[in-house]
Amino acid sequence: MVTGPVLAIKQETHGHGTSHRFCAPLREEQILPVESTIPTTIHRSERSYDAIIIGAGFSGLYQLHKLRDELGLNVRLLEQGGGIGGTWYWNRYPGARCDSESYYYCYSFSKEIEQEWEWTERYPEHWEIRKYLNFVADKLDLKRDVQLDTKVTHARFDDATSRWIVETEGGETFMAPFLITAVGCLSTANVPKLKGLETFGGQWYHTGAWPHEGVDFTGKRVGQIGTGSTGIQAAPVIAAAAQHLTIFQRTANYSVPARNGPLSAEDQRSVKANYPEIWQKARSGTNGHPFDISQQSAMSVSDAERNVAYEKAWQTGGLRFRAAFSDVLTNAAANETASDFIREKIREVVTDPDVAERLTPRDHGFATKRPPIDTEYFETFNRDNVLLVDLKTEPIVEITKNGIKTSAGEYELDIIVFATGFDALTGPLLALNISGSSDQPLSKAWASGPRTYLGLQTPGFPNLFTITGPGSPSVLCNMPVAIEQHVDWITDCIRHLREKDLARIEALPDAAEKWVEHVNDAANATLLPMASSSWYLGANVPGKPRVFMPYAGGFARYTNICNEVAGAGYKGFDIR
Repeated sequence: MVTGPVLAIKQETHGHGTSHRFCAPLREEQILPVESTIPTTIHRSERSYDAIIIGAGFSGLYQLHKLRDELGLNVRLLEQGGGIGGTWYWNRYPGARCDSESYYYCYSFSKEIEQEWEWTERYPEHWEIRKYLNFVADKLDLKRDVQLDTKVTHARFDDATSRWIVETEGGETFMAPFLITAVGCLSTANVPKLKGLETFGGQWYHTGAWPHEGVDFTGKRVGQIGTGSTGIQAAPVIAAAAQHLTIFQRTANYSVPARNGPLSAEDQRSVKANYPEIWQKARSGTNGHPFDISQQSAMSVSDAERNVAYEKAWQTGGLRFRAAFSDVLTNAAANETASDFIREKIREVVTDPDVAERLTPRDHGFATKRPPIDTEYFETFNRDNVLLVDLKTEPIVEITKNGIKTSAGEYELDIIVFATGFDALTGPLLALNISGSSDQPLSKAWASGPRTYLGLQTPGFPNLFTITGPGSPSVLCNMPVAIEQHVDWITDCIRHLREKDLARIEALPDAAEKWVEHVNDAANATLLPMASSSWYLGANVPGKPRVFMPYAGGFARYTNICNEVAGAGYKGFDIR
């Protein structure tokens, strides 16, 4: 039993010397000893399975439950991390929390879990999401089939046996006819290749691989690179703890206040009583969120009426701001009204007009990139210990022993935080080193960008299913809702194959090409592709093909297409 605060001490080497860091005490709710009960090794005789799942987050846990408990399959789930949680196992940076509201950032498949679990805040923090996933895993007895500390280094399809052979860093080999990747869309950290990083004399961290014992910023001069969703969450918390924070901004960003706060007992009761309606609305909408989008165009009302609607949405906070009008993401003029509203808010909040201007986005419209939500992000720039550096006017030249050198001078730092995002959607899959039929590498098949059918399969890779892969709604959607749809579809597909005594299913090249065209058409019907620096296009990773990756045609529309494909005998797939 824990009787007092835990104070972590870590000794680490970054190639520039060794340091001890004394970290802030962990809250009791952050300590999850249940993770230690998951086995990390298996016996050689147990290495052949009906299905192998990679990743122990929302996707992998639900897929394990469906295949094992509903279809009765022998399943092994492999997880690189030392505990379950998926993306949330690694993302523990200061301020890390979900931007979907807690009451619908959860599973909907179990009434018992739905009614028993209680969230504490409107937007759950990283530790609470991990606690929730551990609760679900324990409730369903999933951990006995989860293998932690197991990094997959290669997966290849054997044509002779129609089986996947999965190899791990620890030298183990697993075999199964079906391989399901549940590695998430935002799980491969993107650390920019900056000259001199290896010479830095302090510590540096990426927000997507944060030390689990935390980082103590007390008395430190901190430099944060990046002001996307992650940087916007992290900056206020770091600024409150550090001696000084220098924020190196690559792209000015819009952000809407989260209006986070505790959930009352009345809130909990109301949500639990209305979950059938909540889930129905979430599944029937565009983005998997259970709130209504206005049917009114932003251009159909007067300036005064429009501002009243935006102000109401601003005070409500969060992603609901996008729902104030129907055409914010499809009509450039409408989008400009939303963009201008937020630009004016930035000028109202930030007291220094020059800083406010540098924080004001001019190169893209609101929500054409991922729309962040925040807790006092713009207010942070009114602090005496915060400095904004605009990298568009003074780019980084190199990392030095003492800090970061830009074209205008050197900033001395003790700690560098890379809030530079991820190699999104394709990165986590390519990192698995997957080879399909005839030993074709996935990296070669996707050399010009991902080519999938429904975001679920890639031609040349039989029996490989990708949960929320490129070409599916994924990051444009409330993820648990998208995940459940994908997992249910995959489960039904595998059930169909087994009932028909069929061994293989593979997306046909023509079906994939037509789907890619449809994904492009759906994106081009919106303003999303106009944000040239968006990671939706892979623009944040040098050398990555510029392809709009998620499906922007709407979650309900996508679900109907998937159901029609299955109902037509899995049209577009080669099954044998």
